[in-house]
Amino acid sequence: MSETTIRVNDDQMPWQPGDRIADVLLRLGVEPSDVTTALNGEFVPRALRATTPMQPGDVLTVFKPIVGG
Repeated sequence: MSETTIRVNDDQMPWQPGDRIADVLLRLGVEPSDVTTALNGEFVPRALRATTPMQPGDVLTVFKPIVGG
C-alpha cells in the first residue's frame, strides 16, 4: 500500500492531508446516518467521525448495521 492511500473496505483510495472519517464518507457519497464505521478495527461513534483524523495506511470499515430480532 502506498504511503498516500487509505483502504476503505476492500478498496484503496487516495489519502488527503487533513482527512477525517466524515470527509471520506462524503467523498464516497455515503449517508453517514446509514452506516457504522471502524478505523483500524476500532468502532468510531457517529459523533466522533468529524474529528477523527485518518492517516496514510489506515483501514476504514464502513458497513450498514443489521437490526432485527
